[in-house]
Amino acid sequence: MEQVYIPTVDPGAPAVIVRGGREWRLVVEPVRWFERVAWWEQSRRMPRGQGRVDIEVRQVQVRLGNNPASGIVTWELVRDGSGGGWWIRGEELAAA
Repeated sequence: MEQVYIPTVDPGAPAVIVRGGREWRLVVEPVRWFERVAWWEQSRRMPRGQGRVDIEVRQVQVRLGNNPASGIVTWELVRDGSGGGWWIRGEELAAA
């Protein structure tokens, strides 16, 4: 997974996404959900401090900068339960 930087305006709400030194702007409101990590596949005990929900996921549709001619892509952004950075999960998809 590739790490991205997300400066925020409101607590937790992305304003732009910086990937590879380039700013990507949101086209629509992100969709947010939470997932559990299968910790039991890697360890015999639940890691200390981990709750029932382990990672935050946001699906975003973005375009490069303020260019209206830029293609729109869809990314799934993942943040681990320890409050670390954001990562792009999987392949990016072109929006229809």
